[in-house]
Amino acid sequence: MTSLPAMRSGVLDRIRKALPSPSAAVCGALLWAAAMGASALVNLLLDDWVTPANIRFVSLLYAAGGALAFPVGLFLARLVSLGRHWQVALAAAFVCLLATTIGFTGGLFALQYRSYYAQWHEPALTIGWSIQFVHTMATAFYQFIVLGIRLYFPLGFIALALASIWFARQQR
Repeated sequence: MTSLPAMRSGVLDRIRKALPSPSAAVCGALLWAAAMGASALVNLLLDDWVTPANIRFVSLLYAAGGALAFPVGLFLARLVSLGRHWQVALAAAFVCLLATTIGFTGGLFALQYRSYYAQWHEPALTIGWSIQFVHTMATAFYQFIVLGIRLYFPLGFIALALASIWFARQQR
């Protein structure tokens, strides 16, 4: 049976090995942000969407979500695939980048959605406000999943496939 300090040391060592270098995290975040923002921008322009200001805002929201998601997704993919075959690395990168990108972008969308509806909510930190906050955030995230994911097609998923392939090649 392994002792608790030895297990803790092993876990910390695994986390240390999975941490991406600062340059990979920053450069990847910038590239990922550009790809996700461009994906949203192209889709919104092709749909002849509302106004240029709204198109710009939504594109920047997707870029910010991508920038926040990439370092976390890269870390999780490295953590899952550490010491495994390239197929596992490819799948881990695909799933982790997809989940974190949707999660962070959906979270930013939910915060913006919440800020719009805040004027009709009860005073902050009351029970009523807490219920309204949870329901508004959940509704916004659901709305993002249903309506917002389409803005990742096809450019975002092409970028996801390329990033996953790059990651799998790096892990070999």
